[in-house]
Parts: sequence; C-alpha cells; structure tokens
Amino acid sequence: MIYGNRVRLRAVEKDDLPRFADWLNDPEVRQGLTVFLPLSQTDVEKWFEKMLERPQEERPLVIEIEAEDAWVPVGNCGLFGLDWRLRTAEVGIFIGAKKYWNQGYGTDVVRLILRHGFNTLNLNRVFLRVHADNPRAMRAYEKAGFVHEGRMRQARFYAGEYVDVLLMSVLRSEWQDGTI
Repeated sequence: MIYGNRVRLRAVEKDDLPRFADWLNDPEVRQGLTVFLPLSQTDVEKWFEKMLERPQEERPLVIEIEAEDAWVPVGNCGLFGLDWRLRTAEVGIFIGAKKYWNQGYGTDVVRLILRHGFNTLNLNRVFLRVHADNPRAMRAYEKAGFVHEGRMRQARFYAGEYVDVLLMSVLRSEWQDGTI
C-alpha cells in the first residue's frame, strides 16, 4: 500500500470490479474520462485480465479513504505509458464515488501518486491530459503542482460537442513534497 494522510492506494482486486463497473456506467463519472460508452461486467473483467499482463508499476491502483472507521474504495489512479529512458509517465485518476467529490481527495491522490512517481519510480516528468470542461480536475492538478503546457483544440467529442484537451505536467525540479 502507498499511504498518504487521508488516502491510500492499493492494488486492484477482482472483487473491486463490480464497483468499477457501477462507477464507469455513471455518465457524470464518465464525462471526465476517455471511456465514453457504458461497460458490462464482462468488459471490466476483460480489462482486469489485460491489466494483470502490464508491468506492475503501470497497473492502476484503487484509491481508498478513511471514512466511518474503515477504508472505503472511492476510485482509481495510476501511472502509465512509462518511458524509462526519458523518465516520464502519464497519470490518470478518477473518483467514482460521487459523494466524495469536492472534498480535496483528488488533490491528495495526485500529490501521493506524484510522490510515488518521483521518489519510488525515479521519474523526472509526470504529465496528464484534462478536458477543458472539467474545472474541478484542473483545480486539483494545479494545487498538486501541475502547470499548463499546451492545448489540443477540439480533441474530444462527447455528448454532441467538441472540447479542447489541455496538457499539464510537473517536473521533479518543480515538485514540492510537503503536503502528503
């Protein structure tokens, strides 16, 4: 497990899959993700089997928060597309349990995954793509130290509209590890 002050990250287990399917079938949750169609339980199980074939450092992690005297799964995150020569990776995150939105957990998770990327995996640059119509996510990324570095115009089509996709990154030299 990877522990922060209010969150922890752990490996995905097979019994997490029904929860993932529920979250990813919620249009509000999907809106900020690259997933745009509903998923069946079978789809999620196939994803799980393929995920197990990835290198361990590129497997997503379950986000858990301490609530009601227990650790509660609320989403997942991970680093992927690792380039060991350039020491770079892309980060992805989603909080699927909507009752925990707007409570700062996303920022905490992003800070924790950055600590893992820079201190454990020895990365130099972590980047992400965020949809321009997702200000809540942008705010969380900025609080964690990400800076805007580019815009891909109308690079996403969702619910009948084209939306810009923003590129953000943080470098090891810019990163401050004092909050998690």
